[in-house]
Amino acid sequence: MTQTTSNRRHWLGALGLLLGSWCLGVSAQSWPSGPIKIIVPYPPGGSSDIIARAISQPLSDALKQTVVVENRPGANGNLGADAVAKSKPDGLTLLLCDTGALAISPSVYTKLAFDPSTDLRGVSMLAYSPHMLVVHPSVPANNLQELVALSKKMPINFAVTAMGSAPHLAGVAVQRASGASWVYIPYKGGVQAVTDTMAGQTQVVMNGMLATLPHVQSGKLKVLGISKGSRMPLVGHIPTLAEQGLTGFESGTWQGVLVNAATPKPIVDKLHAELVKVIRSPEIRSRLTGQGAEVVTMRPDEQDAFFKQERSRWQKVVMEEGIRLD
Repeated sequence: MTQTTSNRRHWLGALGLLLGSWCLGVSAQSWPSGPIKIIVPYPPGGSSDIIARAISQPLSDALKQTVVVENRPGANGNLGADAVAKSKPDGLTLLLCDTGALAISPSVYTKLAFDPSTDLRGVSMLAYSPHMLVVHPSVPANNLQELVALSKKMPINFAVTAMGSAPHLAGVAVQRASGASWVYIPYKGGVQAVTDTMAGQTQVVMNGMLATLPHVQSGKLKVLGISKGSRMPLVGHIPTLAEQGLTGFESGTWQGVLVNAATPKPIVDKLHAELVKVIRSPEIRSRLTGQGAEVVTMRPDEQDAFFKQERSRWQKVVMEEGIRLD
């Protein structure tokens, strides 16, 4: 190969990289080029749905594009997540879900049509809502210790928002650590699980505070504890599960936004910046805080690292309990 040919290839390569970078820049500048769809992979009324609908209009105003929320439930959120993983990587199809639950799926499901770790990439965490351990008002227990004692005297049905979900594994962790005894009754979502517990068809449920607190405040459910390291100012009278013998125990729902892993970084960065502005706005922050959720944002790389950590954390519980689903 002559020196001239080598130089020509070098400059052509450099030009290609320059043009590629320029195209990505143009792509990010012109984004979004059409309506944005936020897919919530759960039924309406849950924590992810509440947050998606809270941010949809402000995000639409900021981006000057229509933003629609589409509920696509099924398989503990995996159907909706799979749709986003296989969507066009243009930043116009977003997944808003409990990223902790998504991290659990590869350990629980023997057959998963996608790999959350490689087919999706984080955009931003939005909020954290601790789990509330609640019971039907007729249950004669006012704290965790009394519930554990009661569970050894009579059958206790524990409503599971979805088998293999974060609330399910949190319930398993509480059962193991406290010595409680209950039977898990599976549902297709948190709304149905909570509704049946309010009706007395099940006695206990763990669910995100954002979607559960209103029912506690109305007296339809009785709260025994919150799965957080320290008490929350909003409900300072409610003890944590850590205070009740489960030292260091924390669990909850982490709502975040993800996109197809092939989405260009400039678009991801721009979307991240807009989401952070919206979720941190005084109006949205105040609304979520008043319902028991904390605004928690993370950079895309921080969210991906968190996802990896959660996957490792719950994989151990799944393996020890032998929880596997087809």
